[in-house]
Amino acid sequence: MLIQQGDERSGGADQKLACTLAAIAGALNAAAFQAVGFFSANMTGNVSALSDNLALGNLGIGGFLLAIVMIFIAGALVSTLLINAGRRRRIHGIYAFSVLTEAILLAVLALAAMWLPAGVRTAALILGLSFLMGLQNAVVTRISNARVRTTHISGMSTDIGIELGMLIDMARGREPRHDAGAVWAKLRLHGATVLSFLLGGIAGVMIYQWVGELLLLATAAILLLVSANGLVRAGRTASEST
Repeated sequence: MLIQQGDERSGGADQKLACTLAAIAGALNAAAFQAVGFFSANMTGNVSALSDNLALGNLGIGGFLLAIVMIFIAGALVSTLLINAGRRRRIHGIYAFSVLTEAILLAVLALAAMWLPAGVRTAALILGLSFLMGLQNAVVTRISNARVRTTHISGMSTDIGIELGMLIDMARGREPRHDAGAVWAKLRLHGATVLSFLLGGIAGVMIYQWVGELLLLATAAILLLVSANGLVRAGRTASEST
């Protein structure tokens, strides 16, 4: 799931990665909104809210929304630098190391959120999660050559509509059918990703209401398992190639 990159990856590997990380992203995004009233991964909504608040002169909220967007970008930037450095050094499993980094930082954020004062906690929680969502989205975008994006629901919903339209025209004989298999594969990937994000969000809110910040520790544990599996497989691949 975190070893092969780009065209070397199978459709099954992409779908497994997408479903796992989209569910985690959905859980954290929805739980953040439940906790503090801001989304950590919805940059389209955050930029729209930013423009609204700036137009109305709400500079305090506008500044915070701008910070969320910039922190998300910073997460993607750090992820890219980490991956590039690992690839230059031919580190097997650099993507697994990146997910491991996310797991560790998420656990630290969860522990900090339990002890910080309420005012500081809100800002730390949403900004920390935004950074991690940017980091995660960059990992899956890079490893899949942009076929998988775990938080970009607007884009995937557009893709689903396009793919359904193509399949309808293929069924009517108005488009060549030789690409039908590839279109179906994309539709399954995008549909499964959106559904995983939705179900993850539902579960995230329910679990957050039950255990609070322990949800972050639980998702960190899942990421730790995913990254550990990737590191073990990377080690085997490296030993076999030497």
